[in-house]
Amino acid sequence: MVKKLKKMAESKAASPAGLLDSQLANSVKAQAQQIWLAGMGAFAKAQGEGGKVFEALIKEGVSLQRKTQAVAEERLTEVTGKMSAMADEVTNKAGASWDKLESIFEARTAKAMGKLGVPTAKDVAELTARVDALSAAVAKLGGKPVVAAKPAAKAPAKRAAAKTAAKPAVKAAAKPAAKKAVARKTPAKKAGA
Repeated sequence: MVKKLKKMAESKAASPAGLLDSQLANSVKAQAQQIWLAGMGAFAKAQGEGGKVFEALIKEGVSLQRKTQAVAEERLTEVTGKMSAMADEVTNKAGASWDKLESIFEARTAKAMGKLGVPTAKDVAELTARVDALSAAVAKLGGKPVVAAKPAAKAPAKRAAAKTAAKPAVKAAAKPAAKKAVARKTPAKKAGA
């Protein structure tokens, strides 16, 4: 069998096509051998210089990370500033809207209370001043002075000024008011009699 294979190889080598195949095969083998040797050389070089390359890559990575962090912090500061400005603007707008809503509510509440006949603080203050003036007039005429409940939040100077200004008016108004009261009682007696 070996003899037969040798003969076949010799016959192929002797033929021109066989010669070409064998040269191609040798060329491929030589190139494959060179590629193999180049790979082995690259591996040996990478093994020898690999530590240096690895350290250089680490340094580049650290540098890149620092630059990235600086840019990220800058962007974060910028975004934070913008968000703060927007929050302030929204707060101001909300405050203005709230003030407007509050004034509208107060106006509508006052209007509704006016329709129901609820006296305002101004009305109560005026009535208190009139009661004080009438009490003073009654006291001058000789009756018992009536002590009126006074509101706690009023200034005494304003009240004193109102009393002194109201005294002449109260005296003038007290006499006709007394006559009217007598006139009202008289027809009631006639109707009852």
